[in-house]
Amino acid sequence: MCLALSVLLLTACLCAEATTVEDSLVIGIQSSKTIQLFPLEPVERDIMSVYDLIYDGVMVINDDYIPECNLAESWSVSPNGKSWTFRLREDVYFSDGSQLTAHDVVATANWILTKANSSSGDTGYYVNLKYFIDTISAEDDHTVVVKAERAYYGLLYAMTFPVVPAWALETPNPPGTGAYMCDYFVPGVGLRLVPNPHWYLGQPQVTSIIFEMYNSAPKVIEAYEYNRVDAIFTRSIASAQYKGGSTSLALDYRTNQLECLLMNHSAFPLNRQSVREAIRLIIDADKIARDIYNGMVERTDTPFIAGTWMYNDNLGSYFRTDPQRALSLLEADGWYDVDEDGVLERMNDEGEYVELAMNIYVYEEPDNDVRLETANYISDTLNAYGFKVEVKTMTFSDVQEALSVGNFHLCLASYAMDVCPDAGFLLMRTNTGNYCRYRSEEITDLCSKLRKQVNREDYQQVLFQIQEQFAKDCPFICLFYRSGTVLTRRMYTTVRDVRELELLKGIDTFRTD
Repeated sequence: MCLALSVLLLTACLCAEATTVEDSLVIGIQSSKTIQLFPLEPVERDIMSVYDLIYDGVMVINDDYIPECNLAESWSVSPNGKSWTFRLREDVYFSDGSQLTAHDVVATANWILTKANSSSGDTGYYVNLKYFIDTISAEDDHTVVVKAERAYYGLLYAMTFPVVPAWALETPNPPGTGAYMCDYFVPGVGLRLVPNPHWYLGQPQVTSIIFEMYNSAPKVIEAYEYNRVDAIFTRSIASAQYKGGSTSLALDYRTNQLECLLMNHSAFPLNRQSVREAIRLIIDADKIARDIYNGMVERTDTPFIAGTWMYNDNLGSYFRTDPQRALSLLEADGWYDVDEDGVLERMNDEGEYVELAMNIYVYEEPDNDVRLETANYISDTLNAYGFKVEVKTMTFSDVQEALSVGNFHLCLASYAMDVCPDAGFLLMRTNTGNYCRYRSEEITDLCSKLRKQVNREDYQQVLFQIQEQFAKDCPFICLFYRSGTVLTRRMYTTVRDVRELELLKGIDTFRTD
């Protein structure tokens, strides 16, 4: 009944056809923790899309997910790949009228690196920068030189951090070089962006962007339903019901949250590759995406983003759902329903029959209330093919503990993937994110090789090899990247790849003429 009433209410509120934006836009976002505007220390995801309009990086990631120049006008790399030189544009000014210099870039990077290397435990959002930069210096006012410990194409992705003036590193609401600047900000209430008068590309068409803040996802959706805002950012599965209307535009965006089914290689029976492959062949990830997540995901079979230059799409035969092939694999590995109770058994080294039994741990998140439903689907599906799977719902901290000590069989969990396409922290031996206890010399060598590539073509080739080895070994199952939706009555962008943390990308250059 509540769902029906919501749909009727939305239909009543949206009385006009969706149109293109004119000179202003009002957006509803979820924000209750941001007390001051500190772009180098973000605490909420929606606020980062605000920062994206105010601050620029030396590099930017384009619609093809390839790094290209932003504040830089060019870059070059030394023959050994360990020295990177970025030549900055000379026509860029902060919103206070001061000119951008290499010293601002260096000061910002060093502030991030100091925090990242701090022993206090508070290493900051941009902590991964320390894995890319050894030292950074200004050769002159418009030339930045980065020394890296290894030749690594991924460094270009790392150079997307927001740059602020050297004097304003710890100043709230520091000037930026982006198209907009903050006109006012009231924590928990709202903020307003107006054009940066010194933006090097001139005056944007949209001259006022107002953000109204709400403390929960349902409140954000309610603001849209009652026509209090023009647009909202939401990752709520419930927002899928609003996608079909002619009066509202839905811009799907990809998050960096990779949902996986982890498999403990040190626990029987998942230490057997046949069992892991059988699970992969039985589970229908497309069905989960469609029926449980209402399509609010972007499917992937590897840790990389499908549909981009980094994704190896020649591995389909490994990932096709095929329960009969799964049963054949298990039978070839000695699994039979010996006592005809519906559960497969196999004789162990002691001559005793053991069941194909395992648990699946799951935890819930405020914005992901369907993970438990997914776990139950996986359990029911596997049990129908001779497995004996029990779902255990746990707190996030308890699951973390179980993963860290290896006390689990299966676990539905998610990884926050870095902007740089490199899954080494999940796959290499003894790395921090390798909760599956996956041990592969081939994959470790390939990940090490990846971090020695300087150009995109060679980097891509190694990425493809990593994914092929991943498909062969079946260390765990990638389900999808979570996605969200920008619901809007006003079209404001023409970019092809809308991504979390930059949900207003393209509004600065959008034109109706």
